[in-house]
Amino acid sequence: MTSTPAEICLHVCVTCREAGGPDDKALRPGAILHRALTEALAQLGAPEVRVEAVECLSVCKRPCTIAVSGPGRWTYIYGDLNAETSVETILDGLRRYAATSDGLVPWRERPEAFRKGVVARIPPFKTSSAA
Repeated sequence: MTSTPAEICLHVCVTCREAGGPDDKALRPGAILHRALTEALAQLGAPEVRVEAVECLSVCKRPCTIAVSGPGRWTYIYGDLNAETSVETILDGLRRYAATSDGLVPWRERPEAFRKGVVARIPPFKTSSAA
């Protein structure tokens, strides 16, 4: 059983930049990646994912950084992505993530950039049932 793809959220750090990179936030690699992903996800046939810009994912030493999350799913944070060349890789990873019920894509089935760039895997938030 899979969740509705629209429940999946892609968070893109728009402040990501390499040391010495531009001060202008619009020119930073994270902002460029966000724009490219927003355009790609608007295309016919793209996975149904909500994309959100975030000011910081606290992975400054590994720009560009994204996080993928959804209700009842594991959240993944990936770094070391290239703003110019990673869009198709990210879309592939999103499709694989959307095809699972819990967000756990087997390691060997993840795009190589996701295998090498994983920063963290965070378990789903579970609510306790109060009596």
